[in-house]
Amino acid sequence: MTFVVGENCIKCKFTDCVEVCPVDCFYEGPNFLVIHPDECIDCALCEPECPADAIFAEDELPEGQEGFLELNTELAEVWPNITLRKPAPEDAEDWNGKADKLKLLER
Repeated sequence: MTFVVGENCIKCKFTDCVEVCPVDCFYEGPNFLVIHPDECIDCALCEPECPADAIFAEDELPEGQEGFLELNTELAEVWPNITLRKPAPEDAEDWNGKADKLKLLER
């Protein structure tokens, strides 16, 4: 099993989660983070660190977000690895909790 970054990370992109990952399985895009499912060891350390509550065990993805496992897999293959926390975007809190953000994902 793996953990998956879900929709609420889009435009929030808090990076608190990356520093606690013992296997460095996070990858960074312009406005979203993903977890590489083949690298994740299911340790669950990242989940409580996410201020946006956007990380889920793959079998606990919210209804309507099942496609995020495939999206994480796809984007982790092309985006660069991130291992250190960075400042969140200035408007991250404004986007936290907003619905229907998938259309805003920048690749």
